[in-house]
Amino acid sequence: MSRAIASPSLAVQRGILGAVLLIACWEGAARGLHLPAYVLPAVTDILAGLWSKRATLIDAAGYTLLEALVGYGLGCLIGIGLAVAIALVPALRSAILPLATAINSVPVVGYSPLILLWFGIGVSSKIVMVAMAVSFTILLSMLAGLDRVDRRAVDLMKSFGASRFGVLWRLRLPTALPLLLAGMRVSTVRSVIVAIVTEMLGAHGGLGWVIYQAVLQIDFVQVWAAIVVASAASLAFFGLIGFLERKILFWT
Repeated sequence: MSRAIASPSLAVQRGILGAVLLIACWEGAARGLHLPAYVLPAVTDILAGLWSKRATLIDAAGYTLLEALVGYGLGCLIGIGLAVAIALVPALRSAILPLATAINSVPVVGYSPLILLWFGIGVSSKIVMVAMAVSFTILLSMLAGLDRVDRRAVDLMKSFGASRFGVLWRLRLPTALPLLLAGMRVSTVRSVIVAIVTEMLGAHGGLGWVIYQAVLQIDFVQVWAAIVVASAASLAFFGLIGFLERKILFWT
């Protein structure tokens, strides 16, 4: 019991120590080698830029997180809905999967000009882009989970008169939960990345817009400050879904 309790604490301590060493090496290299800001600014300069522009960065982070969260939720609903439809009507698999694979064989950024043209440079286009990126990952994770069910258990439930929906609800969905939640956890980071990249191509605000404007102004410290905020937002989103995963899958 004591070893199980001490292990996570030791991992956290090692993680903090590694982060401190990385920051110290970064600061020492930037100061000692007199690196220009466009190569690698010092950590203290980044923190100073972050503090001086904190209001702008907080507003931009809220803008980006709104796009990422709404697009993430919509993408999860689409992916889960398609996977459930395939589970209930297996004939749909041969129609949905090739189409979804073909759409996602092109990087999401490749669709940005069309999406921006159709939905404008506001929030809607970013939500659509994030939903496209997330839905495919969720679809594959959900399908893999639904397909891993023991066929003998399915046959047993059917022998007792269970309908196809009853088998799905009582057996296949609980079996699919671990893979579904793992896919949802991975998709958190992807949703923030897609939102930021799309903002760089056209937006009214957001961290991607801040990064793009900072590059135009040759303010590379501001670029790094926005990157730090984006990383913190992604980690917080990832940690939230990971926390929910542990609560839902408490038996694991």
